[in-house]
Amino acid sequence: MSQNTTPPIPDTPQHVLVTGATGGIGLGICHALAERARREGQPLRLTAASSQPGDRLNALVDGLRRAGVEAQGVFGDVTVPEQCHALVAQAIAAGGDLTALVCVAGASGPGRLADLPVEQWDLTFHLNTRSVWLLARAARESLLRTRGSITAVASMSGLHPHPGYGAYSPAKAALVMLCRQLAQEWGPEGIRTNSVCPGMIRTPLTEGVYQDEETLHQREALVPVGRIGRPDDIGQAVAYLSSEAASYVNGMSLVVDGGVSDHMLSMIPGRPGKRPIGQT
Repeated sequence: MSQNTTPPIPDTPQHVLVTGATGGIGLGICHALAERARREGQPLRLTAASSQPGDRLNALVDGLRRAGVEAQGVFGDVTVPEQCHALVAQAIAAGGDLTALVCVAGASGPGRLADLPVEQWDLTFHLNTRSVWLLARAARESLLRTRGSITAVASMSGLHPHPGYGAYSPAKAALVMLCRQLAQEWGPEGIRTNSVCPGMIRTPLTEGVYQDEETLHQREALVPVGRIGRPDDIGQAVAYLSSEAASYVNGMSLVVDGGVSDHMLSMIPGRPGKRPIGQT
Protein backbone atom coordinates (compact mmCIF):
# COMPACT_ATOMS: atom_id res chain seq x y z
CA MET A 1 0.00 0.00 0.00
CA SER A 2 1.52 3.34 -1.10
CA GLN A 3 1.83 6.21 1.29
CA ASN A 4 1.21 9.83 0.36
CA THR A 5 4.30 11.79 1.40
CA THR A 6 3.11 15.18 0.16
CA PRO A 7 3.25 17.69 3.03
CA PRO A 8 -0.13 19.03 4.09
CA ILE A 9 -1.09 22.51 2.90
CA PRO A 10 -0.74 24.91 5.83
CA ASP A 11 -3.91 26.52 7.18
CA THR A 12 -2.88 29.94 5.89
CA PRO A 13 -5.27 32.81 5.13
CA GLN A 14 -5.43 33.58 1.43
CA HIS A 15 -3.08 36.43 0.52
CA VAL A 16 -2.70 37.37 -3.14
CA LEU A 17 -0.26 39.85 -4.65
CA VAL A 18 -1.49 41.26 -7.98
CA THR A 19 0.81 43.38 -10.13
CA GLY A 20 -0.60 45.71 -12.76
CA ALA A 21 -3.65 45.83 -10.52
CA THR A 22 -5.03 49.21 -11.60
CA GLY A 23 -5.27 48.39 -15.32
CA GLY A 24 -8.37 46.98 -16.99
CA ILE A 25 -7.46 43.30 -16.69
CA GLY A 26 -5.77 43.84 -13.33
CA LEU A 27 -8.93 45.45 -11.96
CA GLY A 28 -11.02 42.59 -13.31
CA ILE A 29 -8.77 40.09 -11.56
CA CYS A 30 -8.90 41.91 -8.22
CA HIS A 31 -12.70 42.09 -8.32
CA ALA A 32 -13.01 38.44 -9.37
CA LEU A 33 -10.76 37.34 -6.50
CA ALA A 34 -12.89 39.37 -4.08
CA GLU A 35 -16.12 37.94 -5.48
CA ARG A 36 -14.86 34.35 -5.28
CA ALA A 37 -13.77 34.84 -1.66
CA ARG A 38 -17.16 36.36 -0.78
CA ARG A 39 -19.03 33.55 -2.53
CA GLU A 40 -17.03 30.89 -0.71
CA GLY A 41 -17.18 32.68 2.62
CA GLN A 42 -13.39 32.86 2.86
CA PRO A 43 -11.33 35.83 4.10
CA LEU A 44 -9.05 37.44 1.54
CA ARG A 45 -5.96 39.57 1.87
CA LEU A 46 -5.03 41.29 -1.37
CA THR A 47 -1.98 43.42 -2.08
CA ALA A 48 -2.56 45.52 -5.19
CA ALA A 49 0.65 46.64 -6.89
CA SER A 50 0.90 49.47 -9.39
CA SER A 51 3.78 51.19 -11.14
CA GLN A 52 3.07 54.40 -9.24
CA PRO A 53 1.01 55.76 -6.34
CA GLY A 54 -2.06 57.89 -6.90
CA ASP A 55 -5.82 58.07 -7.13
CA ARG A 56 -6.29 54.89 -9.18
CA LEU A 57 -4.44 52.73 -6.68
CA ASN A 58 -6.16 54.40 -3.73
CA ALA A 59 -9.60 53.97 -5.30
CA LEU A 60 -8.96 50.28 -5.95
CA VAL A 61 -7.84 49.64 -2.36
CA ASP A 62 -10.81 51.57 -0.96
CA GLY A 63 -13.24 49.65 -3.16
CA LEU A 64 -11.79 46.30 -2.14
CA ARG A 65 -12.01 47.22 1.52
CA ARG A 66 -15.66 48.16 1.11
CA ALA A 67 -16.16 44.71 -0.41
CA GLY A 68 -14.78 43.10 2.73
CA VAL A 69 -11.24 42.47 1.51
CA GLU A 70 -8.23 43.20 3.69
CA ALA A 71 -6.49 45.24 1.00
CA GLN A 72 -3.36 47.33 0.72
CA GLY A 73 -1.58 49.11 -2.09
CA VAL A 74 2.11 49.09 -3.01
CA PHE A 75 3.94 50.55 -5.97
CA GLY A 76 7.17 50.02 -7.87
CA ASP A 77 8.79 49.44 -11.24
CA VAL A 78 8.75 45.71 -12.02
CA THR A 79 11.53 46.13 -14.59
CA VAL A 80 13.92 46.91 -11.72
CA PRO A 81 15.07 43.82 -9.76
CA GLU A 82 15.40 45.66 -6.45
CA GLN A 83 11.88 47.04 -6.73
CA CYS A 84 10.44 43.59 -7.48
CA HIS A 85 11.97 42.36 -4.24
CA ALA A 86 10.67 45.42 -2.42
CA LEU A 87 7.10 44.88 -3.68
CA VAL A 88 7.08 41.30 -2.45
CA ALA A 89 8.72 42.23 0.86
CA GLN A 90 6.18 44.99 1.51
CA ALA A 91 3.29 42.66 0.73
CA ILE A 92 4.56 39.98 3.12
CA ALA A 93 5.39 42.47 5.87
CA ALA A 94 1.85 43.85 5.83
CA GLY A 95 -0.22 40.77 5.01
CA GLY A 96 1.83 37.69 5.83
CA ASP A 97 3.00 34.95 3.50
CA LEU A 98 1.64 34.91 -0.02
CA THR A 99 -0.63 32.11 -1.15
CA ALA A 100 -0.72 33.39 -4.73
CA LEU A 101 1.27 35.68 -6.99
CA VAL A 102 -0.59 37.07 -9.99
CA CYS A 103 1.56 38.88 -12.57
CA VAL A 104 -0.45 41.17 -14.82
CA ALA A 105 1.92 44.09 -15.46
CA GLY A 106 2.88 44.22 -19.11
CA ALA A 107 2.61 46.31 -22.25
CA SER A 108 2.60 46.09 -26.01
CA GLY A 109 3.68 48.56 -28.63
CA PRO A 110 3.76 48.69 -32.41
CA GLY A 111 7.01 48.16 -34.23
CA ARG A 112 8.15 45.92 -37.07
CA LEU A 113 11.26 43.84 -36.53
CA ALA A 114 13.16 45.48 -39.38
CA ASP A 115 13.27 48.86 -37.68
CA LEU A 116 12.40 48.11 -34.03
CA PRO A 117 14.70 50.01 -31.65
CA VAL A 118 16.81 47.76 -29.46
CA GLU A 119 15.63 49.71 -26.42
CA GLN A 120 11.98 48.91 -27.21
CA TRP A 121 12.79 45.20 -27.66
CA ASP A 122 14.58 45.11 -24.30
CA LEU A 123 11.86 47.03 -22.45
CA THR A 124 9.14 44.77 -23.86
CA PHE A 125 10.96 41.66 -22.63
CA HIS A 126 11.85 43.22 -19.29
CA LEU A 127 8.27 44.23 -18.60
CA ASN A 128 6.41 41.20 -19.96
CA THR A 129 8.82 38.36 -19.21
CA ARG A 130 11.79 39.16 -16.98
CA SER A 131 9.62 40.88 -14.37
CA VAL A 132 7.62 37.68 -13.81
CA TRP A 133 10.83 35.72 -13.20
CA LEU A 134 12.09 38.40 -10.80
CA LEU A 135 8.81 38.52 -8.87
CA ALA A 136 8.53 34.73 -8.76
CA ARG A 137 12.06 34.44 -7.43
CA ALA A 138 11.39 37.10 -4.80
CA ALA A 139 8.16 35.35 -3.71
CA ARG A 140 9.54 31.81 -3.83
CA GLU A 141 10.33 31.27 -0.15
CA SER A 142 6.95 32.63 0.92
CA LEU A 143 5.08 30.50 -1.64
CA LEU A 144 7.02 27.44 -0.53
CA ARG A 145 5.73 27.91 3.00
CA THR A 146 2.11 28.08 1.84
CA ARG A 147 2.38 25.69 -1.12
CA GLY A 148 1.04 28.56 -3.17
CA SER A 149 0.64 29.37 -6.85
CA ILE A 150 1.83 31.73 -9.57
CA THR A 151 -0.39 32.87 -12.44
CA ALA A 152 0.89 35.16 -15.20
CA VAL A 153 -1.21 36.96 -17.78
CA ALA A 154 0.27 36.22 -21.21
CA SER A 155 -1.65 36.67 -24.48
CA MET A 156 -2.94 34.81 -27.50
CA SER A 157 -0.18 36.85 -29.21
CA GLY A 158 2.25 34.63 -27.31
CA LEU A 159 0.76 31.59 -29.03
CA HIS A 160 0.47 33.11 -32.51
CA PRO A 161 2.65 35.76 -34.20
CA HIS A 162 1.17 39.25 -34.23
CA PRO A 163 2.64 41.08 -37.24
CA GLY A 164 3.53 44.69 -36.54
CA TYR A 165 4.13 44.09 -32.82
CA GLY A 166 7.62 42.73 -33.27
CA ALA A 167 8.73 42.27 -29.66
CA TYR A 168 5.36 41.58 -28.02
CA SER A 169 4.63 38.12 -29.42
CA PRO A 170 8.15 36.83 -28.71
CA ALA A 171 8.02 38.26 -25.17
CA LYS A 172 4.65 36.70 -24.38
CA ALA A 173 5.74 33.40 -25.94
CA ALA A 174 8.77 33.48 -23.66
CA LEU A 175 6.44 34.17 -20.72
CA VAL A 176 4.34 31.11 -21.52
CA MET A 177 7.48 28.98 -21.60
CA LEU A 178 8.78 30.59 -18.40
CA CYS A 179 5.59 29.51 -16.62
CA ARG A 180 5.95 25.96 -17.95
CA GLN A 181 9.57 25.91 -16.82
CA LEU A 182 8.65 27.15 -13.34
CA ALA A 183 5.90 24.53 -13.16
CA GLN A 184 8.44 21.78 -13.77
CA GLU A 185 11.16 23.11 -11.49
CA TRP A 186 9.02 24.32 -8.58
CA GLY A 187 6.00 22.04 -8.90
CA PRO A 188 7.69 19.17 -7.02
CA GLU A 189 8.26 21.60 -4.15
CA GLY A 190 4.60 22.58 -3.99
CA ILE A 191 4.37 25.75 -6.11
CA ARG A 192 2.00 25.56 -9.10
CA THR A 193 2.55 27.92 -12.05
CA ASN A 194 0.18 28.61 -14.94
CA SER A 195 -0.52 31.31 -17.49
CA VAL A 196 -3.70 32.82 -18.92
CA CYS A 197 -3.75 33.91 -22.57
CA PRO A 198 -6.45 36.53 -23.19
CA GLY A 199 -7.87 37.22 -26.61
CA MET A 200 -9.49 40.52 -27.54
CA ILE A 201 -10.47 42.21 -24.26
CA ARG A 202 -12.25 45.54 -23.99
CA THR A 203 -10.32 47.69 -21.50
CA PRO A 204 -9.66 51.42 -21.08
CA LEU A 205 -6.49 50.96 -23.16
CA THR A 206 -8.39 49.39 -26.08
CA GLU A 207 -11.60 51.35 -25.75
CA GLY A 208 -10.62 53.75 -28.53
CA VAL A 209 -10.62 50.86 -31.00
CA TYR A 210 -14.10 49.73 -30.00
CA GLN A 211 -15.59 53.21 -30.25
CA ASP A 212 -15.58 52.62 -34.01
CA GLU A 213 -18.76 50.61 -34.59
CA GLU A 214 -17.56 49.00 -37.80
CA THR A 215 -14.35 47.78 -36.16
CA LEU A 216 -16.32 46.50 -33.18
CA HIS A 217 -18.69 44.48 -35.37
CA GLN A 218 -15.85 43.14 -37.53
CA ARG A 219 -14.00 41.94 -34.46
CA GLU A 220 -17.11 40.45 -32.88
CA ALA A 221 -17.74 38.53 -36.10
CA LEU A 222 -14.37 36.80 -35.71
CA VAL A 223 -15.22 35.43 -32.25
CA PRO A 224 -17.32 32.24 -32.21
CA VAL A 225 -19.12 33.30 -29.01
CA GLY A 226 -20.02 36.59 -30.71
CA ARG A 227 -18.60 39.18 -28.35
CA ILE A 228 -15.42 40.90 -27.22
CA GLY A 229 -14.02 39.75 -23.90
CA ARG A 230 -14.34 41.64 -20.63
CA PRO A 231 -11.72 42.02 -17.86
CA ASP A 232 -13.94 39.87 -15.66
CA ASP A 233 -13.56 36.99 -18.12
CA ILE A 234 -9.84 36.97 -17.39
CA GLY A 235 -10.46 37.63 -13.71
CA GLN A 236 -12.58 34.52 -13.30
CA ALA A 237 -9.93 32.38 -15.01
CA VAL A 238 -7.18 33.74 -12.76
CA ALA A 239 -9.34 33.35 -9.64
CA TYR A 240 -9.83 29.69 -10.53
CA LEU A 241 -6.15 29.01 -11.20
CA SER A 242 -5.23 30.72 -7.91
CA SER A 243 -7.65 28.59 -5.91
CA GLU A 244 -7.53 25.11 -4.42
CA ALA A 245 -10.05 24.08 -7.09
CA ALA A 246 -7.06 24.12 -9.48
CA SER A 247 -4.70 22.23 -7.16
CA TYR A 248 -3.94 19.67 -9.92
CA VAL A 249 -3.43 22.24 -12.68
CA ASN A 250 0.24 23.04 -13.25
CA GLY A 251 2.16 24.29 -16.28
CA MET A 252 -0.93 25.03 -18.35
CA SER A 253 -1.76 27.97 -20.62
CA LEU A 254 -5.47 28.69 -20.32
CA VAL A 255 -6.64 30.46 -23.49
CA VAL A 256 -9.56 32.81 -22.78
CA ASP A 257 -10.44 34.23 -26.19
CA GLY A 258 -13.98 33.13 -27.01
CA GLY A 259 -12.55 30.62 -29.49
CA VAL A 260 -11.06 33.18 -31.87
CA SER A 261 -7.61 31.54 -32.05
CA ASP A 262 -9.06 28.28 -33.34
CA HIS A 263 -11.42 30.14 -35.68
CA MET A 264 -8.69 31.29 -38.04
CA LEU A 265 -8.75 28.20 -40.30
CA SER A 266 -12.42 28.82 -41.04
CA MET A 267 -11.43 32.06 -42.80
CA ILE A 268 -9.40 30.29 -45.50
CA PRO A 269 -11.14 30.55 -48.91
CA GLY A 270 -12.34 27.28 -50.37
CA ARG A 271 -13.35 25.52 -47.18
CA PRO A 272 -16.47 23.31 -47.43
CA GLY A 273 -19.62 25.39 -47.71
CA LYS A 274 -17.79 28.63 -48.42
CA ARG A 275 -17.77 30.21 -51.87
CA PRO A 276 -14.35 31.06 -53.36
CA ILE A 277 -13.42 34.74 -53.30
CA GLY A 278 -14.95 36.61 -56.23
CA GLN A 279 -17.80 34.12 -56.74
CA THR A 280 -21.38 35.08 -55.94
